[in-house]
Amino acid sequence: MPGVAMMSVVALTIPLVLLELAISDSTVRLIPLMVVLPALTAAVGALRETVYAVVWVVLVITAVLAYRPLPSLGDQIIVVLLALVLGALCVLTCRRRIKGEEEARRMRSGAAALQRQMLRPLPVLTDRVVVDGVCLMVEEDLLVGGDLYEAVASPYGTRLLIGDVQGKGLPAVAAAFAVLGAFRETAQREPTLTAVADALEAAVERHNAFAAQTGEPERFVTALLLGIDDSAATQALNCGHLPPYLMDTGPVTLVIAPTGEPGVPLGLADLAEEPRTVEWFVFPPGATLLLCSDGVTEARDAVGRFYPIEEQLRGWADVSPWKVAHKLAADLRRYTDGDQRDDITALVVRKVN
Repeated sequence: MPGVAMMSVVALTIPLVLLELAISDSTVRLIPLMVVLPALTAAVGALRETVYAVVWVVLVITAVLAYRPLPSLGDQIIVVLLALVLGALCVLTCRRRIKGEEEARRMRSGAAALQRQMLRPLPVLTDRVVVDGVCLMVEEDLLVGGDLYEAVASPYGTRLLIGDVQGKGLPAVAAAFAVLGAFRETAQREPTLTAVADALEAAVERHNAFAAQTGEPERFVTALLLGIDDSAATQALNCGHLPPYLMDTGPVTLVIAPTGEPGVPLGLADLAEEPRTVEWFVFPPGATLLLCSDGVTEARDAVGRFYPIEEQLRGWADVSPWKVAHKLAADLRRYTDGDQRDDITALVVRKVN
């Protein structure tokens, strides 16, 4: 069945033919312009549509020239041959475009599958916290992003990680895998969050050194590390990531470090004037922490306004904590009208009573 692209070509030929037949001046001929019409189908349509468009244009040109010939037979042959040659080029171009789109689609699907295998399925339960939420990967445009998260039970309490790799595609997924591997190993071994962060920094530096050898650009990783144990206070070490939101019986609050600024992302430690330090904040039993990626805060509506996450969270005081992340994802789809431009990761963290 003809598609929109093919029908557009047919629709364009009708006024051209009518104008061609209406012009009485024999020196003004519009019919040769039809040879470029199959290019429209080749740019956006299927291969079969492009073939149909070429056949249609050649038949229409031949019929019009038979009814109203050009001054010489040679001119008519040139126009028909030009239509055939350009038509063949359009078919080849369409085939090459479709092949490229299929390869890109396979790469997107492969990268997304690799990312899903790399991340732990939610919810995650440790001896101290329950972590639930959503991770919605975008598989359009520039391939998948590099969102990552993990929860590890250690002798020093539960360690949480949420992060985002600069860039997209398989290279970003590879960098995320390097960070996750280092976190899973060192979170159980190192007694302090600063030591864990140093290990993640070293992992990113090693990854960037290898990437430079293969021609890939260096990348940095924003990350937020949390340490939750039996005490009322929770440790936080921010490496350029969004701070968490604390949802309790009172108003929603953004947990910001006393300095007011997050630290530098992983991979950029040489740019920092001071070493990374651990901050503390109160995470009482019964409260909820919401951790998210910039795919949430940087989502835009049709007129370019950022998603008002704090305002929305304040209006969900009566929503079950376990439904907040899923409600947030649904509200983002509504706000952006389904135009997801980046990975969306939202984690809900609650202490085990």
